[in-house]
Amino acid sequence: MDFLNDRRVVLSLVGGALALLAGMGIAVGLLARGGDEPAEDPPASKAGLVVETTEMDDGRLDPARPLRCFVGGQFVGEVTLSECAQRNGVATGALDVGVDETGALAAADAAGTVLTPLPPPVETVTPAATAPREAAAPSATETAAQAAPAGACWRYTDAEWRRLPGDLTLNACVQALFAGRCESPGGATYGRWMQQTLRLVPGRVEVSADNRRFRTLAEQGAGCAIAPIG
Repeated sequence: MDFLNDRRVVLSLVGGALALLAGMGIAVGLLARGGDEPAEDPPASKAGLVVETTEMDDGRLDPARPLRCFVGGQFVGEVTLSECAQRNGVATGALDVGVDETGALAAADAAGTVLTPLPPPVETVTPAATAPREAAAPSATETAAQAAPAGACWRYTDAEWRRLPGDLTLNACVQALFAGRCESPGGATYGRWMQQTLRLVPGRVEVSADNRRFRTLAEQGAGCAIAPIG
């Protein structure tokens, strides 16, 4: 215990203890001040987050809701469906509603010119009950056909969707809709296969999964022929 008799050692120990106590006091004070401050708003509330709640592809439309209106292929403003029909000189039921090039809901006197038509209503199909039977060995042709999915194929004509008979593969649907048909510049013909929109434009067939962004599906050759897909 001789080192405690050294005055310099005692002063050092006392100074260290005082510094430690002072640090603890400052920390406690900061914590107490922080508890009185209101919680900071979450980042999402500062960013002006906007949630789009309107479904444009379900075929339903609020009559009082303004939408982009086209007359003779020219945008004339955002008005209600009935007012847009009046500007086009047609009845409300004769006006086509679809998606324009901006991705917004719009109305026009012809959806195939400036609008992509909305998809047909979703069908609910209940499969018929069948008695189990022993399956025969499939042929090579049947195996290849079964490898390609088949589904509903629709043609858009006279401002309405018309389903083709049976379920078709993508290739069969495209051929049934567009083979032998050439589109004039600026025009477009629409179809639908399962959940994808098909569009024939000059020189090619395009496809879209969201009814807005289209990509080339197949090129159109001489005589308006379309090469097999898949």
